[in-house]
Amino acid sequence: MITIDQLLSCKDTTEELAKVVNADDIDTLMGLLNEKDDKLRYAAFLTLQNRSKIFNDVYAYWDTLASKLLSDNSYQRSIGIMLLAENIKWDTQNKFDDIAEAYLSHCDDEKFITARQTIQSINVWLTYKDQLFAMITNKLMNIDVSVRKDTQRKLLIMDILSVLSQIQKIKPNSDISSYVLNVTTGGYLDAKSIKLVNKMF
Repeated sequence: MITIDQLLSCKDTTEELAKVVNADDIDTLMGLLNEKDDKLRYAAFLTLQNRSKIFNDVYAYWDTLASKLLSDNSYQRSIGIMLLAENIKWDTQNKFDDIAEAYLSHCDDEKFITARQTIQSINVWLTYKDQLFAMITNKLMNIDVSVRKDTQRKLLIMDILSVLSQIQKIKPNSDISSYVLNVTTGGYLDAKSIKLVNKMF
């Protein structure tokens, strides 16, 4: 049985801890996701994230994770988003299809970090849900980056392009090509970023 001391002392060894936790431990870790102590909550999150990469037993808590998408707390939204992302590969019941729209709505979350984490998380599960490519593409290309701070716009665009480049490799889309042209000529990206974009596509 995992202890709080073990969890707090594991730091960079959450990957090892994730391999040995049992069903009771997972239940405890899920409860700790609501913990006010940042270190404890984060350690629980990392352990569950690493567990989800290699085993399917966190998937049993899908509904609990999905409910976090509606949280008023951006940390909880981010936790839900990132743990759902790791469990989509275990989604034999296709539960994600029912919440995909709600999930993707956070690509434009009011909190910049949550928006970035959501967009970045798409590449984790993209290949498992190719039937959602059109929905993903439409959502990403309609994000209004102009409402963000100047320092945030480039980062958000690069995150968006990272996902679109993966979709383009699997299922080429002329709309994506047009979007890439628009953002690379729209003054949002510097020369170095444009070079990176050209390599992506």
